[in-house]
Amino acid sequence: MKKYIAFILLLALSLGTLSCDKWLEEKPDSFIGPDSIEDSESGVDVLVTGVYSNWLDDMFRWSHFPFVLELDSDYISGPDWLMSKMGAGNFQDEEMVGKLWKGPYNLIVDANQAIRIISAMTQVDEDYKKNALGELYFQEAFSYFIMVRAFGPIPFIEKDVLDGGAYSNPRLDVETVYGKIIDLLEQAATLMYSRSDSRYKAGHVSAASAAGLLAKVYATMAAAAKPENTPVTVRSGNGVSAYYTVTEDGAEVYKYNPLTTHIFYKNAVAGYESMDSDALYKKAAEWAKKVIDGEFGTIELSAYDDLWKASNRDASEFLFSVQSLNGETTYCTHVHTYYAGYSASASSTTLQSGGWVGCSYNWYRLFDQDDYRITKGVRHQWQYYYQVEYNGYFYYPESLKEYYATLADGNTYQYATDSQCLAFTTKYSDVTDNSSNYADSAWPFLRYADVLLLYAEAQNELGEQKDAMTYLNLIRKRSNANQMETYPGKDAMRSAIIEERAKEFACEADRRWDLIRWGIYIDAMNAVMYDDSGINKERSARNLLMPIPQEEINANEAITENNPGWN
Repeated sequence: MKKYIAFILLLALSLGTLSCDKWLEEKPDSFIGPDSIEDSESGVDVLVTGVYSNWLDDMFRWSHFPFVLELDSDYISGPDWLMSKMGAGNFQDEEMVGKLWKGPYNLIVDANQAIRIISAMTQVDEDYKKNALGELYFQEAFSYFIMVRAFGPIPFIEKDVLDGGAYSNPRLDVETVYGKIIDLLEQAATLMYSRSDSRYKAGHVSAASAAGLLAKVYATMAAAAKPENTPVTVRSGNGVSAYYTVTEDGAEVYKYNPLTTHIFYKNAVAGYESMDSDALYKKAAEWAKKVIDGEFGTIELSAYDDLWKASNRDASEFLFSVQSLNGETTYCTHVHTYYAGYSASASSTTLQSGGWVGCSYNWYRLFDQDDYRITKGVRHQWQYYYQVEYNGYFYYPESLKEYYATLADGNTYQYATDSQCLAFTTKYSDVTDNSSNYADSAWPFLRYADVLLLYAEAQNELGEQKDAMTYLNLIRKRSNANQMETYPGKDAMRSAIIEERAKEFACEADRRWDLIRWGIYIDAMNAVMYDDSGINKERSARNLLMPIPQEEINANEAITENNPGWN
């Protein structure tokens, strides 16, 4: 956090949630100091682009994101080489955890300087300035939100050091940090353009983004503040399976351990004990309803068949996402590589590498049979380059064995009981060039579907049964899932909404944080123990918070100890 900030001018780069329009016409050969930026709208754009660029270089660039937020959850799995640290709960000295601390703080430092410079500009239209400042406030708020959930008490940097800010900042308690996040987002919602404003640029965050994030912030606090012993039902179980021989005809059948219904009772979530859950849920519902009612422009769910198309990335459902361009090696993500895999050539469907991260069979079994999120949202047949010579293909799930056994097409169909065959999502498959290791994928940090389910959650906790069912069913209807026709009661509805979130936001780095805020993380992880790939899911209290990097403790005189269990 003590670096001198310089902003790289980028050519035709779609950074953060920026659209694909060219921000700048030239790409200079050198760094430009922030105070050398001209007092103009183009100068504002340079500063804002510089802040957004932090998400790609270097949070997503080295694949630290999204995995630091994603791998540690009950339904996510992958090969041992990828999962052996974060995915197995080994956070100590993990490079990803270091990036989770340094990456957002680098963005915040950049944003503070940009805010100072833009605020002093006199040659820029006032509304243009306000919108830019709103975007920067949103980026800061989102960064703090990521960090307070992961680390608990954290430093808050009020302003950059060139404007009197301190180098060493103490950790503030969780409630104080949330108060500052809310203040940033309320300002952002007031300052930014709405999507219906003619000056709004497609792909940017908008006032609806801030309102939607406010709903998520309040719901996070509200759930964490619910009383201890609040019941939550989770369908899960040990992911390791076994072979059984059917003695009647001698056939060998692969049978999974049963999907078990667990009733967990909420544990206290540290830092949230003194908060008023009902009051916070009222605020969550208030802000979610503002988005639903179109106060910040029309926001809609995309049709399922369009939802994950590359051409749909700037649709209103995506309130905040991180995008990149194809072939860019500095400002890039490896999301497509890790979740979908890249092919030998642009015209080929045969995978050359990748496609490693997927969901467990426990997750797959949560769905109704005809739910699009598994019929279309999961890869069912694929081929790697090493299978070509014998016309081999993998298939998923194992229950398709009889179907593939009946095919007489000259191909060899295989199912593997390890990380080669998981419920691999198709969310990140549509890119410009399937053969690129640096494909133009997008990572959806906040969607309108999240706002709708948060509204359903808040209304359920506040006793508004009809609204809870209505908005849960909107998500189910979009995915061709069975509609809830009878309200099952507050506890059962709570569990249904949490499960719906697990289904809807799979592979979007959301599950761990739902388990944490509901105080059932340790119970849910330990119910799995070992997943489909043999990854250890056993967790203890120290896994509730991530360790502060030792280098930060060494450098920041105001921080003298680490989180519990990580000293």
